[in-house]
Amino acid sequence: MPELLTRRRLDQPRPPHRLAVSFDPELFGQISERIARFLGTGKFLFWMTLLVIAWIAVNLFAVGLQWDPYPFILLNLAFSTQASYAAPLILLAQNRQDDRDRVSLEEDRARAAQTKADTDYLARELAALRLAVGEVATRDYLRSELDRLREELPGLQSEAEKRRARTTAGDPKDA
Repeated sequence: MPELLTRRRLDQPRPPHRLAVSFDPELFGQISERIARFLGTGKFLFWMTLLVIAWIAVNLFAVGLQWDPYPFILLNLAFSTQASYAAPLILLAQNRQDDRDRVSLEEDRARAAQTKADTDYLARELAALRLAVGEVATRDYLRSELDRLREELPGLQSEAEKRRARTTAGDPKDA
């Protein structure tokens, strides 16, 4: 079998010939969120307003420094560039916030389902305990039953009194 004229192997991919730029999408997203948050603040509006007023004032009144005469085309270009970058950054920040909200909502739903399951379990256990307690004879119930029996059997009461009297007197028959 003839040898290949080139020294590259066919079972391995070619090394990339281009300069590959890699970036961390999470870091890019965090930076874009910071920028988007800053664009929505009063601080940004204040400084932007000052910049625009200074730009217009210098271009109207400083005759030697007029780099952008009256229609202010360069200022308009700067605003267009800013808007073209601000809109995607804001959308990216909103998408990231939507993803966080979705994860949070799923966690809340899972937590709510677990809480409901726990509550249902506790309700069933409480009902079972109520049934079990309903079947247990309480002290008051036993006392009332004994009082009723004592009233029905007057002879039983007198024998019990005799027995009690013998034990207190120290009768050897009951010992």
